[in-house]
Amino acid sequence: MIAVIKGDIIASRKLVDQEKWLLPLKDLLSSWGESPKNWELVWGDFFQIEFLHPEEALQKIFEIKALIKKIKPLDNRKRISTIDVRMAVGIGTKSYTGQRISESNGSAFVYAGEKFDMLKRENVTMGFKSEWQDFDNEINLYLKLAGTFMDKWSVSAAELIEIVLKNQTITQEEIGDMLGIKQSGVSGRWNRANVDELLAVEKMYRKKIKAILK
Repeated sequence: MIAVIKGDIIASRKLVDQEKWLLPLKDLLSSWGESPKNWELVWGDFFQIEFLHPEEALQKIFEIKALIKKIKPLDNRKRISTIDVRMAVGIGTKSYTGQRISESNGSAFVYAGEKFDMLKRENVTMGFKSEWQDFDNEINLYLKLAGTFMDKWSVSAAELIEIVLKNQTITQEEIGDMLGIKQSGVSGRWNRANVDELLAVEKMYRKKIKAILK
């Protein structure tokens, strides 16, 4: 079993300087694998990523979400980024490996594509599809609820989330040192970003998918 993420950047064309999000995203994806074998950016703002370990998929989409949401908005008076990201995850098999990920095939790729096409109609920015419908229903419910605060992350909240996801044992004092703010300021951002709830969802996902894949 593998996981495939298909996604696109929402409202990317509103930004004159595409490199503001493009270069950081390429750097992140490059740290996870090789392009175009493991990931690919096409059509300007559409991307596809393959992971050998499905239990990592939810943290990966959270990391991408935080990276995009921390891009400063066009209007300096606003706190939330001008752009956002929509992502679908397919969990399944891989039946063919191409030289490019866009040439590879299997149920994981099919599921990711089918779910991606449904996201706009469902009015959500994240979703999963696999052969296990009960699992999908439960995880997608968690993501729908989490999306109510993730879609509204401020730039400062996204910066905090990015740090926490990369080191979940980090203390608020250490985060404060990194951001140049007091621990009380970190605590406020922590609560506004719903960090505890986000980590609880990610932990539950890992538990559920590991049980299925045993």
